[in-house]
Amino acid sequence: MLKTRSWAPYAYVAPAALLIGFIFAYPIARVIDFSMRLIRGNSGPFVGLNNYRLIFEDPTFVAAAKHSALLLVAVPVLLAISVLVSVLLFERVRGWRIYRSVLFFPYILAVPIIGIVASYLFTLNGAINAILRGIGLGGPDWLGNEKLALVTLMLVIVWREVGFGIVLFLARLLSLPEEQIEAARIDGAGWWARLRHIILPELRGTIEFYCVVAAITMLAWVFGYVYTLTQGGPGNATVVLEFYIYNQGLRNSLPGMASAVAVLLMGATMVFIAVLFWVRSRAREEELA
Repeated sequence: MLKTRSWAPYAYVAPAALLIGFIFAYPIARVIDFSMRLIRGNSGPFVGLNNYRLIFEDPTFVAAAKHSALLLVAVPVLLAISVLVSVLLFERVRGWRIYRSVLFFPYILAVPIIGIVASYLFTLNGAINAILRGIGLGGPDWLGNEKLALVTLMLVIVWREVGFGIVLFLARLLSLPEEQIEAARIDGAGWWARLRHIILPELRGTIEFYCVVAAITMLAWVFGYVYTLTQGGPGNATVVLEFYIYNQGLRNSLPGMASAVAVLLMGATMVFIAVLFWVRSRAREEELA
C-alpha cells in the first residue's frame, strides 16, 4: 500500500486556495485599511486605531456584541436537537424519509422569506398568539417586548438552521457500518447506551465541524433574520454585530467604524476556524497513537 506524502493534500487544494485568495485578499486588505482611516469617499486620512476606540465607546456596539454572544447559546441547542432527531431517523422509524424532507425544507428557503413569514406569525395579533388565545392562553408581544425579541429571533434561527444539522448527522450515521450497533442491540444495550458509547464517538468529527459552522452562523450570518424580523428593535434589543455594521456603513455613513467592526468579526470567525483545525489535529494524533 502506497503511503501518501504529507504535502500531497495541500498540493491538490493549492490551486483553489490561490484562486480564493486572489478573489478575497484585496477586499479584506481594503477593509483592514478602511478600519484605520477616516473615510471620505474612496479613502481618507490615516487615524490609526481611533475607529476601534470609538466603537468600544459606543453603547450600541457593546449591546450588539452582547446580543451576538447571546446567540451562541443556540449552538448547543442546535447540536442537541440535530443529533437526537438524526439518531431517531437513523432508527428507521416509519416514514423517516418524509420526516427528513420536512425537517430539511425550511433550510432550503431563503432567509428573507423565513423572516417575513415569522414576522407575521409572531406579531401581537399574529397566528401564534391566535392559537394561544384559542386554547385559553394569552400570547405576549413576541417581537415588541425587549425581553422576548432576542429569544424569538433565536427560535426562528434554530427552526431554520436545525435542518442542516439533522441531514449532516444523518448522512454520517448512514455511512457507518451497522454491525457494531446491531451487535450492541443484540447484547441488550439500550438506546441511551448505544448513543453514548457507539454513536456519539463515531460522530465526534462531525460534531466538532458542526459546532464551528453553527457558531460562525450565529456570529456572522444572521443579518437577514434581524433585518426582516425586527430591524434591530425594539430599541436596540436585537441589534447584532452585522446589523451594527450595516447601520454604521450605510445609514450613518461611517465606513471606517463599520470596517473596524467587520475586522473584529472576521477575527472572531478565524478564531473558531483555528480552534476546529487544532481540535482535528489533536484527534488525528490520538487516532495514530
